[in-house]
Amino acid sequence: MHMKMSKKILIGMLVLLVCAAGIWWAMPKNMSAEARYTTATTDRGAITQSVSANGTLNPVVLVSVGSQVSGIVKKLHADFNDQVKAGQVLLELDPTLNNAQLEQSKANVASAQSSLDLAQANEARTRGLFEQEYVTRQDLETAVQALKAAKAQLDLAQAQTVRDKTNLDNTVIRSPVSGVVVSRLVDVGQTVAASLQAPTLFQIARDLSHMQIDTSYAEADIGNIRVGQHATFRVDAFPNRIFHGEVHQVRLNPTTQQNVVTYDVVVSVENPEQVLMPGMTAYVNIVIAQRKDALMVPNAALRFRPSDASARPDKARNGGDSKPRDKGDTTTMGTVYVLENGKPKAVRISVGITDNRMTEVLGGEIREGDAVIVEDRQPPARTGSSPGMRLF
Repeated sequence: MHMKMSKKILIGMLVLLVCAAGIWWAMPKNMSAEARYTTATTDRGAITQSVSANGTLNPVVLVSVGSQVSGIVKKLHADFNDQVKAGQVLLELDPTLNNAQLEQSKANVASAQSSLDLAQANEARTRGLFEQEYVTRQDLETAVQALKAAKAQLDLAQAQTVRDKTNLDNTVIRSPVSGVVVSRLVDVGQTVAASLQAPTLFQIARDLSHMQIDTSYAEADIGNIRVGQHATFRVDAFPNRIFHGEVHQVRLNPTTQQNVVTYDVVVSVENPEQVLMPGMTAYVNIVIAQRKDALMVPNAALRFRPSDASARPDKARNGGDSKPRDKGDTTTMGTVYVLENGKPKAVRISVGITDNRMTEVLGGEIREGDAVIVEDRQPPARTGSSPGMRLF
């Protein structure tokens, strides 16, 4: 008795389940066109097209201060974030060795000067004896050559003195520009070795109230970017604030990484509050086109295609007009759908700029206030028979 009741309950539940599935299956087929399709009304308004990329904030002029001589850091006169003036002392190296070298060169100058005095006296005496025919011409020429050599030796010693004095002066490192110290790479007691390449001791930004963003744009976008275009950007430090800039330069030197070609676009930025810091990541949008009173359709309407393939015109399926265009015609065409007698009807339009949400309509049989389809709420029809339900 209990088993018979269980079977009856199981069969009843299966019948209810089948009925519910049948009702669910039949409901979408009975939906009205107004309930089935979601539409949006075309409207007029302002639209802005921009291209986006990430970049890095940098000073317009960043000077690396190095050293032409080697030595041990004796004193530091500047640190991070210090404001410095052109010619201000930043660092001193230990001058002991350079002082000794300069003193040696001065001694060489004195020795060369003494040799020159002797050579001049000897040349004058030999010339007088030669005129009295007491010495030969060869003796005179030897005295003249010795005088020239003494003069050359003095010039060499004096040049070495100038070099050593310059090296001594170079142990005091001065700022070449006025600005702010953004980097200090040495400490007191550290040895600075100036060999083939001058080591960098400081980095000085000349003026942080004027900065620039170095950003990379793909070659697909670079054709629309021009010097003078307006740009906006955000930084992570101030996520709710929009900063403004202007395209200053589109550099011709391309960069290729993994077969992707990009170009460096320099955006000039005013930073009067100096809240923007070097090295910050900037998320840049460059405005490439604007329309103030454009007829617009949602991008979802351009992407929509009816599930019934028969409702799609051949030219819509082919993605273009059936008639050929002129070679100079660069008009971009699109297809939107409107409801006519409860069914989607394809309408071809020419489109302009887009802000990735709305697209400008340049021509076609669409007017302001028309309703275009953006979504089909009915699931696509299933083909074939559904598999039978297994009870066990």
